[in-house]
Amino acid sequence: MSMNQPFGEGAVFKSVRDHWVLFLVEGIVLVVLGVLAILIPPLASLAVTILFGWLLLISGIVGLVTTFMARQAPGFWWSLLSAVLGIMAGIILLVWPISGTLSLTFLLVAFFLIEGIASIMFAIEHRRQPSGNWGWMLASGILDVVLAVIVFIGLPWSALWALGLLLGINLVFGGWAMIAMALHARSAGPSPNPSPSTV
Repeated sequence: MSMNQPFGEGAVFKSVRDHWVLFLVEGIVLVVLGVLAILIPPLASLAVTILFGWLLLISGIVGLVTTFMARQAPGFWWSLLSAVLGIMAGIILLVWPISGTLSLTFLLVAFFLIEGIASIMFAIEHRRQPSGNWGWMLASGILDVVLAVIVFIGLPWSALWALGLLLGINLVFGGWAMIAMALHARSAGPSPNPSPSTV
């Protein structure tokens, strides 16, 4: 293999090209889920809050059990505190999911801001590489940053719709970027693999 092999023929692009159908299906699923979240943002926000509450509760219970099973290990009290906090946070989100939505909206704003900046930097870094459709990744990153700023300015009222709507928009753009990448990989076709003649 040549050391000067372009990125488009590298391992990442080859993996996408070989499995473009899976990437296409995943992109379509993300777009469908995103559209549903956009159409019913309060329900999507509530669903995310409840799901996150269950994740915290279950992880806290598992952490509590493992903490007591390994109570002779160093850091017992810190581990116990972490498990108890996880359980308490999970219960609060499940009992008062609407109030929990506000807290999760703050976290979501931070997440979209960080993810947006990372996507922008990734797109800029790969803009000269033949990896296909880096512009969609750039657009997705810019949109993430803009939406994070808008929701932050509109708090606390924006928490009523922001969680579901932001998640839906992010899923749609992320899914569309994946669809574009899969279709580009499909159109590229298999790379020629010349082999020495055996005649």
